[in-house]
Amino acid sequence: MLFNSFIFLTLFLPPALAGYYLLGQRMPRAAAAWLCGASIVFYGWRNPAFVALLVGSIAFNYAMSCAIVAAPAQSVRRRWLLGLAITADLALLVRYKYLATLLTALVHASGVAPADWLAHGMQGVILPLGVSFFTFTQIGYLLDCNAGIVKERDPLGYVQFVTFFPHLIAGPILHHKEMMTQFAQPATYKLRAENLSIGAFVFTIGLAKKLLFADTIAPFADAGFAAPHELQWLAAWGTCLAYALQLYFDFSGYSDMAVGLAKMFGVRFPLNFNSPFKAASIIDFWQRWHMTLTRYLTAYLYYPLAMRINRSRALRGLPIGRLAQRSTGGFLSTVAVPTFYTMALAGIWHGAGLQYLIYGLLHAFYLTVNHAYRAWRGAAAPAVGVVTAGTARAAETAPAFTLSFKARVRHAGNVLLTFVAALIAFAFFRAHGVGDALALLQGMAGLRGIEALDWPAWGTANMGLGEWLHLVAGRSTLALLIVALLAIVWCTPNSHQLMGRFSPALDRAVEGWPAALTWRPSLRWTVAMFGVLVFCVAQLHGEVRFLYFQF
Repeated sequence: MLFNSFIFLTLFLPPALAGYYLLGQRMPRAAAAWLCGASIVFYGWRNPAFVALLVGSIAFNYAMSCAIVAAPAQSVRRRWLLGLAITADLALLVRYKYLATLLTALVHASGVAPADWLAHGMQGVILPLGVSFFTFTQIGYLLDCNAGIVKERDPLGYVQFVTFFPHLIAGPILHHKEMMTQFAQPATYKLRAENLSIGAFVFTIGLAKKLLFADTIAPFADAGFAAPHELQWLAAWGTCLAYALQLYFDFSGYSDMAVGLAKMFGVRFPLNFNSPFKAASIIDFWQRWHMTLTRYLTAYLYYPLAMRINRSRALRGLPIGRLAQRSTGGFLSTVAVPTFYTMALAGIWHGAGLQYLIYGLLHAFYLTVNHAYRAWRGAAAPAVGVVTAGTARAAETAPAFTLSFKARVRHAGNVLLTFVAALIAFAFFRAHGVGDALALLQGMAGLRGIEALDWPAWGTANMGLGEWLHLVAGRSTLALLIVALLAIVWCTPNSHQLMGRFSPALDRAVEGWPAALTWRPSLRWTVAMFGVLVFCVAQLHGEVRFLYFQF
């Protein structure tokens, strides 16, 4: 079931909300159980067979978390239990995400059978929706149990934490401390008009982003990536920009819809998307793009390895921390190594192809260069990580229009450089293989030439004014779309900023945007929301899946 479907909007969401709040008035635990049941129905709507997989994963991980907590701290038994649980979870991911690719590569390398023979046999393997997200969520919970951080041990709260449908399929990746505490509060289950109005408005923004922006430009990206070897300079850049904007509004729309839906149920999600194309550095980009994944990678991959490296250096009498970054060897060991390790795994998490690994390694290179610039130029930078610690920092960035003219020019240059770097990485993120990605980049570099605009001359073949304008507009549609969407990306506030102090996200929104661009409880905003919602519903001619569903 998709958020952008008639079934969800008419048959699922209204009964789910009604039952939740009717039970919540007197029996919060019953409302929690109702929400768990509704979330499982949501997950199993398209393929009920995977409900057993989800339920089995939850039962296994909760049982292992109990065993880990019961084992003595720092004991060998606790470490073995943790290793067993994580190994089982990763085996589940390998089974569904990577097994077909690995077997195909092995068969092709061995020459036992044609690679396409095995690929044809593996076509029936379907990736369960959200398997990466609910697996990562539970691995984080197990690691926190091992570290003694987990305080909430309610099994019903745990099931809510994992299955809550707004995040189940494509994130955000939640932390138990920020969610299970909300589920444990009886006030969460009490009906409040504010929750419904704010949540519905943010949901509508996300729905509009998906239907009106992402799905509109998607055909241009699909057409270009279907034949990247044929694209010249303009077409290659148009294809890459189209995909970047499709992904931006698709993921941004999903994130808004998830935050809005959670707010309708009285729950606040962490911010997961905060105008990453406005980022002035690649560090800033990862503070704004898939923010909960960045937080997860930093906490569970980057910092453990970086701390181990620093402890090893300290035992050998070598400088650590910022002092270590002043030398080439110290910087490479304390910053570059954990960054490449973390981002390589992040790339592999997105998919099994080599192009995903290259995507991760490209961003590792970008981040390393960015950190080196900050460390060696003496820039005033926060603590080093995959990104800087505290993803809320990006949410508190002042609007660019408050800067001086000189600072704005410098800021615009940094934003453009960061955007182009991200575009190069997106070529590998979207392409069907490394060869296709390289072919697209060759086109973007102009190695296949620059095509002529080839607009018809006025009066060609007795063409009338209307026909001439129609043909010119048809050939200019992609350019107009790109310009319009980039203007929205770079020049307008995002939903978090638009909502201001009413934002349903856990992160605080920065003040300073004009009052006309900031949401307030009023008839004007309500009418605007209903108008946009009705227009979006009229566009629901079919279900178009979100891009992050494949991860």
